[in-house]
Amino acid sequence: MRAVAHNKVALAFGALFVAIVVLCLLAPVYARDIAHTGPNDNHITETVNVGGKRVDVVSPIGVPIGPTWKERFLLGADSNGRDVAVRLLYGGRNSLEIAAIATLITMVLAIVLGTLAGYMRGITDGVLSRVFDLVWAYPAVLLGVALGVALAVGGLDLGVFTLHSGSLLLPAFVIGIVFFPYVAKPLRGHALSLREREFVDAARIMGYPPPLGSVRIMVSEILPNLTSSIVVFVPLIVANAILLEAGLSYLGAGVQAPNPSWGTMIADGIRLIPGAIHLVLVPGIMLMLTVLSVNVFADGVRDALDPKAIVRGRL
Repeated sequence: MRAVAHNKVALAFGALFVAIVVLCLLAPVYARDIAHTGPNDNHITETVNVGGKRVDVVSPIGVPIGPTWKERFLLGADSNGRDVAVRLLYGGRNSLEIAAIATLITMVLAIVLGTLAGYMRGITDGVLSRVFDLVWAYPAVLLGVALGVALAVGGLDLGVFTLHSGSLLLPAFVIGIVFFPYVAKPLRGHALSLREREFVDAARIMGYPPPLGSVRIMVSEILPNLTSSIVVFVPLIVANAILLEAGLSYLGAGVQAPNPSWGTMIADGIRLIPGAIHLVLVPGIMLMLTVLSVNVFADGVRDALDPKAIVRGRL
């Protein structure tokens, strides 16, 4: 924490990400008390006062109003007369929620399966490693689109719980499955090296009987030494999950209409370029700032947890 505190750039971008999250969480407050409209409310036939003149929210030829920099339609409207600023914040809520759930799924699967494969070795490692390689073999976007389209039709029924078509949990589940081998394989390699260390041998000599003894060693000896790697991976997976969600939503395999997300907003705005370029720029800039802030902060955390970087800094 002291090392991160000395990295002013990482702290600044971390604060930017926190500010974006807070703004998105306050979306209902902004919609109710300032914009006075919801994310899916249409105002296509209404007019708004701009510079003392009444202007159509959507012109007769279908071009929406641009940013007014006022309370209503602060960042303009889309082709259906919906407030872009309101949809931007609600879309951010959806995008960040999906990214958070996907990161949780990725990290749980990667930690459990990666640690198990690295410590147990043998048949367990062989089977799990082939599973990692199978998912790893497909490009993330292509696999995400394939799973997203397949699940968007009929949902997902696992017996214990059911995900219905259109649920925000569906793209989160898809992204979590797509990314888990990218974390599980490095953790497996780290666990392989840790199982040969002296403190693990000392734990075995204490006489923990298998299989509970193996679980106890993994939990008490292996996992604590994987913490630094896990901490570094979390923000990186969050950033990649946000990007993949935007890509899937842009291609129609992620968040489904009328729910907003930054990807769906970009997809809707592409059709009206160049007449209403703000429909692409607004969500695109927000997406760029969010991913950039997470990545820069993650780099700062990685440098703080890197022993070689600490030694170089002291020298």
